[in-house]
Amino acid sequence: MNKRKRNANKKHRKNKDRLKNLKVESLKLKKPERKIVKPKAEPAVEEKSETKKVPAKKVTTKKAPAKKAATKKAPAKKVATKKAPAKKKTSTKK
Repeated sequence: MNKRKRNANKKHRKNKDRLKNLKVESLKLKKPERKIVKPKAEPAVEEKSETKKVPAKKVTTKKAPAKKAATKKAPAKKVATKKAPAKKKTSTKK
């Protein structure tokens, strides 16, 4: 069984190498792509207006802080339950 697996792996490996080499050869034959370079347009200089805009003042309203109720839960008490002793069977003699 090991021999079969080894042979199969060898064949797969050979096939992968063959395809890889074919791909490399075809890429060598490929013509180089021409890159289209767009001329950079010079940014137009805009005239800045001398009047500055005054930012509108934000109206802030104070909110009352939310009160957190600090309630602590009492730990649950474990109640030990006692089992009733097993009743002894009394044999009655007649």
